Amino acid sequence: MNADNCSNSISSQPYLVCLAPTLVASDKDMIVTNLRLLPAGYISDIQSDTASLSTERAHNNGVTIKAIVDGRGLACPMPLLKTKVALRNLAIGDSLYVIATDPNSRADITAFCQHTQQANNALGLQLILNKSTTDQTMPASIETKTSASFDTIFHFIITKTDSN
Repeated sequence: MNADNCSNSISSQPYLVCLAPTLVASDKDMIVTNLRLLPAGYISDIQSDTASLSTERAHNNGVTIKAIVDGRGLACPMPLLKTKVALRNLAIGDSLYVIATDPNSRADITAFCQHTQQANNALGLQLILNKSTTDQTMPASIETKTSASFDTIFHFIITKTDSN
C-alpha cells in the first residue's frame, strides 16, 4: 500500500506525549525539538514525567515514548532496520519515536506497521503518527546531527500492541 494513501494521524484528537524517565537527556531534547516541528493539532502537550500522565489521558490519547530512532541522513533500508531493532526492546503499550529523512522510509515503516497488524502473530504495531515537516515549518536554528539541512523530516510514533 502506498504511504500517501495512509492517514497521517490515526486519531483526530492531538496526543499527549509523555517521555519515559529512562530516556537520556539528549534523547529527550531531540524528541521535544522534533515534535515541536509538527503543526498544531498533532501533539497537545509533551511531558517528561510519567507520573503526571493521568490515567484518563493515558487510556484515551496519551502515549509514553520509551525510545527514539534517529534515522536522519540514513538511506533506505536503515531507518526501517533500526526501527525493527528498537521495537524488540519495548514492552506492549510502549511507544517508539522515529525520525527519518529518506522519503522511502515513509512507505517502508507504514507498510511494516500495517503488515504486523494483518499478520497472525502476537506482535502488533499501531502507527499513531505518520507526518512529515518541510523546510518551511522548521526553524532555522534547528541543527541536525550531520549539520546538513534536510528538506523533509518524517515523524512516526509507533506503539507496540498485543494483537491477540
